[in-house]
Amino acid sequence: MTVRHVLFDADGVLQDLPGGWYAAMEPYLGDRAREFLHETWRDELPMLAGQGDYMPVLEATLRRYGVDVPVAEVYAAVWQNIVVIEESLAIVRALKQNGYGVHLGTNQESYRGDHMRTTLGYDDLFDVSCYSYELGVAKPDPAFFTRAARQIGASPESILFIDDNAANVEGARTAGLPAEHWDFTQGHDVLLDLFAKHAVSVTGASPPRSLRRVVPTVGLGHRGVDR
Repeated sequence: MTVRHVLFDADGVLQDLPGGWYAAMEPYLGDRAREFLHETWRDELPMLAGQGDYMPVLEATLRRYGVDVPVAEVYAAVWQNIVVIEESLAIVRALKQNGYGVHLGTNQESYRGDHMRTTLGYDDLFDVSCYSYELGVAKPDPAFFTRAARQIGASPESILFIDDNAANVEGARTAGLPAEHWDFTQGHDVLLDLFAKHAVSVTGASPPRSLRRVVPTVGLGHRGVDR
């Protein structure tokens, strides 16, 4: 079946946390940053599926680690320290201009999801946004992709999924979506080649020349639970 929609992951594909999560937490916890983050990521798992409120859980863990900085300040400095990858967003706009449906498929709890929706403007950019906390299931569970396809209103075979996590790609394929493994450090020329493999036209919309350059490798901001 012809691909008519593209479903994009967020972290590592559309956006980055400069320097990575560990470095972002070090001002608050020093060499315990890694230990803390892995613990709070485990705590966060139910919230990614829309079960519970993450902020009081995060606050309690910070206090247990002896951090007396307000939780909202830490959350803003770390979880909301997002830089969008402009070359990726240019491709999204080019696809949209060429008549494809462009959609977001990401694992997020509600606070970070709301920040992406409003502050980053993703609700205005994407036709349909599929956040795990709203779908009630997180990637790589194939049910995430089945529900995303239903929300998009298209057959899974017509939706190409792009993600930087191999397990998520396999989950999408299990649900019947064509899917490709890619992150922005590979360069956007590689992404364009993947689109060509699926006969998805991007170049007709004249994406900027910068899309042909390899993006410098920086901290992807990967975490215990991939977004």
